[in-house]
Amino acid sequence: MAINRVSQSSIQQAFPKFNTAWDGVSAVGGMDAISAFTLTANTASVTFNNIPQTYTHLQIRTFAAATSASSAIKVVLNTDTTGANYSRHMLYGNGSSNPATSGTSAYIGPVFLSGTASIFSGGITDIHDYTNTNKYKPARVLHGTDINSSGIIEIDSFVWLNTAAINSIQLISDVGSFVTYSSFALYGIK
Repeated sequence: MAINRVSQSSIQQAFPKFNTAWDGVSAVGGMDAISAFTLTANTASVTFNNIPQTYTHLQIRTFAAATSASSAIKVVLNTDTTGANYSRHMLYGNGSSNPATSGTSAYIGPVFLSGTASIFSGGITDIHDYTNTNKYKPARVLHGTDINSSGIIEIDSFVWLNTAAINSIQLISDVGSFVTYSSFALYGIK
């Protein structure tokens, strides 16, 4: 059988459609903003409540600073503050060293490194399969801080050792408070 004419329609008919692969016509997965806000006053913690259970993954975006020079952003899922229910690994570099650490709490990076308070830092955290009740909830973190041209970049991961679906995320400045103009956003990934 000879092909007389190739068209978009004839090519698409030869391939099955999957919602995870782009075929040129079908809609593909994307991201939706669930909640975003910027602080108008110093605040010790922020919470995303009533997270919709209609996405595959979650993404948290932070741009924050704190009142203390040694603060980090601690994560509490579903109000579970038991440190033993979290496991964390961190690799970071500051231009002169590249230490690695681990621990039993979930952190998504420093608010800033050291020295001067109110230096803003940014990060992205992906929490995978947050509604899957058959497995623990893993997350990956990319976070960075610049302190007058001397900063740090982190690649972290943590896992919440619980099979419950995540319906709330609290972000805590573990020392001091987040400062005014710190911003936080939660996205759902289809």
